[in-house]
Amino acid sequence: MPLPGQSAQIDFPELTADCSRCAALCCVAYPFEEDEDFAILKETDHPCPNLSPSCFNCTIHADLDTRGFGGCIAYSCAGAGQRVTEVLFQGETWRDDPDLLPHMTHALRVLRPIHEALLILQAAAALTLPDALRAELTRLSETLAVRDGTSIWDFEEPEVQAALAQVPEFVPRLAPYVVPRG
Repeated sequence: MPLPGQSAQIDFPELTADCSRCAALCCVAYPFEEDEDFAILKETDHPCPNLSPSCFNCTIHADLDTRGFGGCIAYSCAGAGQRVTEVLFQGETWRDDPDLLPHMTHALRVLRPIHEALLILQAAAALTLPDALRAELTRLSETLAVRDGTSIWDFEEPEVQAALAQVPEFVPRLAPYVVPRG
C-alpha cells in the first residue's frame, strides 16, 4: 500500500537508449547543420555518410568528438529508437526495405519527445507529492506511455499529444517538492 503522497509503481516503457537494438534512426532522421556540433551538412531522412553501408554502426564512433560530431555524443533518443525498430516495425528496417525510411524516421521524431517527457515524469515519480499532483503525474505518465501502442498512430492520438503539451506546464509545479542534493 503506497504512503500518502506516493503511488503504486508507474509502468514506464524502457527509457534508456540501446543502439544495438535500433536501426540507426538518429543517424538518418535528423538534419545536421555544419557548425560546432556537426562537421557536415546533412539533410533530413538521409543517412549520415559516416554510417557503415553494411550495418547500422558508425564508422567514426570512437572519434566523434575529434572529428567534429559532438552533437552525436550529446544526443539520446531515450529508448525511442529501439521502440520504433522493435515494436512499431517488428524488427524490420529501412535497410531491408528502403520504403520504410520516411515512416521509421517520422516515428522516431514523434516518439522521442514523448520518451523525453517520460524521463522527466519518471524522475518526478520518486518525489513525495500531494495526492492531486500525484494523480496528475500518473495520468500524464500513463497517457504518454501508450503501453499497448503498436502503430505510430497510437502516439499521434490527440490525448497523447495533449498530455505531451501539458508536461512543460506541469513540471514547474513540482519545484516545491524537490529536495536539494546535499
